[in-house]
Amino acid sequence: MKEERKKIISLISVGAVLLFLVVAYFTTTEDTVQESFWSLLPPLIAIVLALGTKEVYSSLFIGILSGGLLFSGFSFEGSIRHIFMDSIIPVLSTSSNVGIICFLVILGMMVQLINKTGGSRAFGEWTKGVIETRSGAMLATVALGCLIFIDDYFNCLTLGSVMRPVTDKHRISRAKLAYIIDTTAAPICIIAPISSWAAAVSGFVEGEDGMKIFLETIPYNFYALLSICMMLFLIILKVDFASMWVHERNAEEKGDLFTTAERPYGEGEEDKGKTGSIPDMLVPIFLLILSCIIGLIYSGGFFAGADFITAFSHSDAPTGLVLGSFMALVISLIYYLSKKAISFQEAMNCLPEGFRQMVPAILILTFAWSLKAMTDSLGAKEFVSELVEGRADTMLSFLPSFVFLIAVGLSFATGTSWGTFGILIPIVVGVFDKSDYNMMIISISSCMAGAVCGDHCSPISDTTIMSSAGAQCVHLNHVSTQLPYAILVALVSFFAYIMAGFIKNPWVSFSAAAILLFFILLQIKHIQVEREEERQRRKRRVLR
Repeated sequence: MKEERKKIISLISVGAVLLFLVVAYFTTTEDTVQESFWSLLPPLIAIVLALGTKEVYSSLFIGILSGGLLFSGFSFEGSIRHIFMDSIIPVLSTSSNVGIICFLVILGMMVQLINKTGGSRAFGEWTKGVIETRSGAMLATVALGCLIFIDDYFNCLTLGSVMRPVTDKHRISRAKLAYIIDTTAAPICIIAPISSWAAAVSGFVEGEDGMKIFLETIPYNFYALLSICMMLFLIILKVDFASMWVHERNAEEKGDLFTTAERPYGEGEEDKGKTGSIPDMLVPIFLLILSCIIGLIYSGGFFAGADFITAFSHSDAPTGLVLGSFMALVISLIYYLSKKAISFQEAMNCLPEGFRQMVPAILILTFAWSLKAMTDSLGAKEFVSELVEGRADTMLSFLPSFVFLIAVGLSFATGTSWGTFGILIPIVVGVFDKSDYNMMIISISSCMAGAVCGDHCSPISDTTIMSSAGAQCVHLNHVSTQLPYAILVALVSFFAYIMAGFIKNPWVSFSAAAILLFFILLQIKHIQVEREEERQRRKRRVLR
């Protein structure tokens, strides 16, 4: 029955995509698609196909192809030229994108080195006496994720490398690990004053004190704050729902960490012949954190005379992370070779293997970036800007909730938070004057929260992709299990922004929303307990 249902869903999603393209063929031209609803069609096609067919690579490419067809007026030659000459090749020649790919590759190499020396296994064995429960392992992962607030890319891959051996030992599904990683990435970075995200947001607030505004938006960033609450409530109440419940039950009862048969990243097991030691795990991670911090402030001009805060706010994250991770890799190699934890030949063999482990993430990122470039070429930014500006002056108290929904939709469709900030924050700043400064802060917060929410939900978001890579989880498993959780938090956040628009008090709005979220999860657990008791009663009746 499940296979039949999957086939039906796949056929429906493919049929819907074909219908959209046929309608577009007969109703659009090269000019009419620009800055119109049709500019959002390529990412929507990719998302519908990915969720319907469970084929992420083909879905992303078909989304890119549909954008090329729309841009060129369904000309074959024009479509192919636009896809490669204006999308794929440019995104792969952009220094920041190449930097992120290099960072991924270096992280993959370091993970392989740690596994090869037995460091991961030694760390996992050590945690048995320190972390004794599944809840403890998840709380430890959350705590470490909250501490790595410098950059979301860095968070995703470092947290996965450190905590994957621990969560595996306690039979926590890779989908649950990916959810924790993703929820301690962007939602933490967007409320951390010392982070690459704070610097980015500050730069979008023209004509104002960007950092001051960022600090004032933190209490109103309901989606980020409630996402953290959601994680803690799920762990404390020991409750899961939707497809995550299936993954967690399979992991806990059967030892199946993946549920699905697909293993794109491999098992990543360490060499069974290596005994390893805890420093073999911790020293490279410590070097990585320290080196990346140095790399970030170096890229911001710290060693050229800028103070630490200024250097950090002006840092170039891809450049700093690449320089830092490379230095960490070199020093880690010297460390391992000097203590004879690994031979030179074994170390060199880890490098291409680490690259191979990251190929799925790199391929998805390349397609996601190309899809964003395609969407930009169709004028999606201009379309959304006009849409928001045309409605910003109506029902002022509802504006924060309205901006939140627009930001969620734009970020979900394009897979980028920062792009959403760049479009919406200047509009929000322009709508308000000094006499309504408080409402401007609330609306900027709702924009930031919505952007993170859409990014959190989107299968084409680079942060979502790298969370899957960090947890070594099947990407669409991560998306499908995280989506119900993110939607629940988004609905509660929407309610909080309606309250905030009227009462203009972050603590009352947040407290009410957090209490509502807690009682919803409590009710879900109550329903699950009743269903389990009923299942056990039926089982006993059958045995009789």
